Amino acid sequence: MSLLSPRLHLGVQQKQILTPGLVQMVTVLQLNRLELKDMIVNEIAENPVLEESGEGGEELTQAEIQELLEAERASEPADRDILERSESTESLQAYDSPEPEAAAPEHGYELSGANSATAPAPAAAPEEPVKTETDPFDQIDFGSFFDDYLDPGFKSPVSELIEKPSFETFLSAPITLSDHLESQLSLIVLPERVRVAADAIVGNMEESGYITTPLEEIASAEALTLCEVQQGLKAVQSLDPTGVGAMTLQECLLLQLESRRAVDGVAWLIVRDHLKLLETRQVNQLAKVLGRPLEHIQIAINVIRHLDPAPGLRYAGSSARAVEPDVYITKDGDEYLIALNEEDLPQLRLNGEYKRMLDREQEPRKEVRNYVKERYASAVQLIKNIEQRKQTILKVCRTIVRRQTDLFEHGLDYLKPMMIKDVAEEIGVHPSTVSRAVANKYAHTPQGVFELRNFFSEAVQGPSGGGTPLLILKRRVKKMIEEEDSAHPLTDEQITARLQDEGIEVTRRTVAKYREDMKIPSTHQRRVRP
Repeated sequence: MSLLSPRLHLGVQQKQILTPGLVQMVTVLQLNRLELKDMIVNEIAENPVLEESGEGGEELTQAEIQELLEAERASEPADRDILERSESTESLQAYDSPEPEAAAPEHGYELSGANSATAPAPAAAPEEPVKTETDPFDQIDFGSFFDDYLDPGFKSPVSELIEKPSFETFLSAPITLSDHLESQLSLIVLPERVRVAADAIVGNMEESGYITTPLEEIASAEALTLCEVQQGLKAVQSLDPTGVGAMTLQECLLLQLESRRAVDGVAWLIVRDHLKLLETRQVNQLAKVLGRPLEHIQIAINVIRHLDPAPGLRYAGSSARAVEPDVYITKDGDEYLIALNEEDLPQLRLNGEYKRMLDREQEPRKEVRNYVKERYASAVQLIKNIEQRKQTILKVCRTIVRRQTDLFEHGLDYLKPMMIKDVAEEIGVHPSTVSRAVANKYAHTPQGVFELRNFFSEAVQGPSGGGTPLLILKRRVKKMIEEEDSAHPLTDEQITARLQDEGIEVTRRTVAKYREDMKIPSTHQRRVRP
């Protein structure tokens, strides 16, 4: 019998390691414009070497950025090869920037320990020959200074300019369910502790208007008695919309029937005692149990159908989501122009003083120099990754426009099947790169605003279905259902037969899946009896 004993084994294995530069490149690529703007602002705040254009730094030219990109471009488009290459920080630190004289700072500052002989003389700059010779008194506006003391009784519009509130403060904000309920509670006279209980109940209410937190927990958290919480709940249940504050669907429907003075009516009895029979549509059984004519049961069911099972959702629905296009696709004659939306996007450049500090022979302290080297390398890496993101998105969009020209000319009905891997092979990158490039990004086109992912769709099987994308097939199914006779709706088998007659090979299960994806009810639920 062999005994187990600890042993040391040495082995060699290869692993793919994501370097920080590659992680940042992947992250930047999948950001949309607004997310990229937030990231750049945060990087500017954290990295002193980075500056926004216009602040007197050294801006990398397009040729220099392209040279950085070409230096690390893999011959094989697969991301696997990129992952296996580690990025050298020293190569970024040895980056050859423009001459220091070309970007001399405005005020000629010198860092401690720097060699003044190598620093450019600020007086040599031809742009500012007489800046220091101006009379300081000429820069004072004495007229505006004495306006407050020599008021002639009126002021010109110019002197009345004051800082006004932002226009956004005048825009209406959507009213939430809690806002709507609290505004009503403020008009009701309640004991102080009962009002505290009512406010706590509103604070624990879900968007649908239901209370899922036990009343005992609310009482314990607010140091109230259970009786006070119950009184607060009763006050909340008396508010609009009727049915809020309920703990179950049955209670919600009963509150709404009570507000309609339908207590002890047929609808009330069905909800209170026979809700299961109603859910299973056993109308004849309901008539038998309640001893009522079938006509009365149908009327009661119609009343219940018009009740709101989630009254709070009418205040929870968000307005139409505003979309910021990341790409603009416009037509100029017979040619389509593609441009990235870079509005309000900070343009980065490097702080020249930090670069000159590294180039001077007299070094600052070692820890300071190492920190500046690290920050400088990080800044160049970010600029390079942002440019890489731009070039990748433009290449993907050019391929989309070339393959989907009919869509941009005539509309979405002319969408052609197109796979991510096909585009990736055409532009020479891995499919995951294309997937990240189109993630959460929108394009403004002559046919409207589309999400970039919507241009990719798998083809349907069949003689004529090979050129039909799944998105168009779903639109055909939806159109068939919209044009059907409501008294005799189409079954999934009938829709399948029609599509097969058009040469599109699909199964009944596939049609049912597409119908469910589009939230379209079944044939039985769509049928309207005369």
